[in-house]
Amino acid sequence: MAALQLLVNGVALGAAYALVALGFVLVLNATSAVNFAQGDLVMAGGLLAVALAPLIPLPGIALLPVVLALMAGLGLLLALAAYLPLRRRPPVSVFISTIAIGIILQNGAAILFGPEPRAAPPLFGDATLYIGGLAVPEQSLAIVGVAALLIGLQQWVFARTQLGRRLRATAQDPEMARACGVPVTAMILVTFAIGAACAGAAGLLLANRYFVTPTAGGDLILKAYIAVTIGGWGSVPGAVVGALLIALFEVGVSSVLSYPMALGALYLTLLAILVLRPQGLFGEAVRRRG
Repeated sequence: MAALQLLVNGVALGAAYALVALGFVLVLNATSAVNFAQGDLVMAGGLLAVALAPLIPLPGIALLPVVLALMAGLGLLLALAAYLPLRRRPPVSVFISTIAIGIILQNGAAILFGPEPRAAPPLFGDATLYIGGLAVPEQSLAIVGVAALLIGLQQWVFARTQLGRRLRATAQDPEMARACGVPVTAMILVTFAIGAACAGAAGLLLANRYFVTPTAGGDLILKAYIAVTIGGWGSVPGAVVGALLIALFEVGVSSVLSYPMALGALYLTLLAILVLRPQGLFGEAVRRRG
């Protein structure tokens, strides 16, 4: 029973991590650049929910569309400021520019909100449900449901719509897509907007149970990077699976040993995967891109 309880908690945390990793890998596929500000975008989404809560005194689910829209706008600004002017420069230029944006977000958040941890309102309520002997917080179920809905919606857009086909064409071969009439720059802007919206949703989902501080982004971008590495560089399903594995490690191993030991075990597992399967668990997409 205790294992099931840990599994529920791990899946809820992993669902939010999956949104972080998903936004990270979408931008990576569309631009071949690493957006090191992704973790700070999660922090920004969480603090945005904290700021909106007094203005919209409703459950967090009512804040979600507002957070998604505002964070998508922030993603557009990020692309305009940190990617498009530098996209023909060496990749390290974009790495540094996104790191700079992340630092700006951190310091801006510290000025506006201070260093204390903050909590966003729950999506529906703070109650705990008892299902077959399991104590399941409503917030955990809501996190899993909302994350699954957003990931499913995104997959539907990518698989079933003209916009999705254009986004996939841009991610697979920007030059060929441009030759076929796809507005590549617009698709890259849309990708940054979707990536930032995913980060904002993750921030709102995490900020109730796990709180949010201006410096929380560093830890989150590291986890997104690890999730993408475990799952396979550029693989969307791999990013989701990698994020779930990280969360299960954090919740499962830390309950038996300690959180530092859980992190140590996670990094050892990452090293083992890199040695035994360098392309990651779902590495076929990487081979096709090569």
